[in-house]
Amino acid sequence: MLRRFIRTKSRQLGSMAWRSHGVDNNDLVNNLYKNNIIKSKHVMDVMKRVDRGSYCPNNPYMDAPQGIGFGQTISAPHMHAHCLELLKDHLKPGTRALDIGSGSGILTACMALMVGSSGKVVGIDHYDGLVKMSIENIIQDGKGSLIDSGTIILLAGDGRKGYPEEGPYNAIHVGAAAPRLPEDLVNQLAPGGRMIIPEGPEGGSQSLNQIDKSLDGEVTRTMLMGVNYVPLDDLRQRGRFAEF
Repeated sequence: MLRRFIRTKSRQLGSMAWRSHGVDNNDLVNNLYKNNIIKSKHVMDVMKRVDRGSYCPNNPYMDAPQGIGFGQTISAPHMHAHCLELLKDHLKPGTRALDIGSGSGILTACMALMVGSSGKVVGIDHYDGLVKMSIENIIQDGKGSLIDSGTIILLAGDGRKGYPEEGPYNAIHVGAAAPRLPEDLVNQLAPGGRMIIPEGPEGGSQSLNQIDKSLDGEVTRTMLMGVNYVPLDDLRQRGRFAEF
C-alpha cells in the first residue's frame, strides 16, 4: 500500500524552453544553459559529452521532439535537461538509476556518466528493436564501455513493473504517462530517492510529477507542469509503439 501523499504544488519551465536550438551539440547545450533550462555545470558537462547526433537521425540539434524510427520519438532536449536537473542530486557516483522508456538511449547514457563506474543504470523499453538500436547508438557515441562494464543494462520489458533485480533505485525516470502511480515503481525507489513520471489518462489532463521518498518511507508528490505523453501500458499487446 502506498503511503499518503502529503504535498502537492506546481512548477513550470521557463518561456525560453523551446528556443534553444543549436548548430551542433555544444551549441545546443550552451543555449539550454543560457535560457536557464540547464542550471548546473555538472548537467551541462554531461550533456556535452553525450552527442544528440548519435541518438537522433533527423534534426538532432533542434529543441523539439524528433522521430527516431520504430514509430517512436526522442523528447525535446529541454525536457531531457529538465529531468537531469531534477534528478542530479540523486545521480551521484555509486548510485543506481532506472530509465523507463529508454528509447534512443540518450538519457540512459547521461545518467550512466553521472553515476560513474561504481553505479548502475537500467534502461527498459517495450520494443526489442529499439533496445538494439539504443545499444548501437551508445556505441556510436563512443560510450560502449558503459555497456561492456555493466554500468548500463538495456533490456526489453514492461516498464510498469520496473526491474527489481537491480533495485532499489536512487533515481527513476519514466518517459510515458501512467494513469496512476505504479506501486511497483514506488516500491523500487530507494529511501531518499526521487522519481520523475508523467501521470494522467491517455488524451486527458496529464502532469509531469516529482515523487520523493523520505528516509522513513513517506512518499510525496510535486506537480511540475502539464504534459502530453503516450500511455505507460503494454503497448505490444495493443499493437502500437510508444513515443517517449
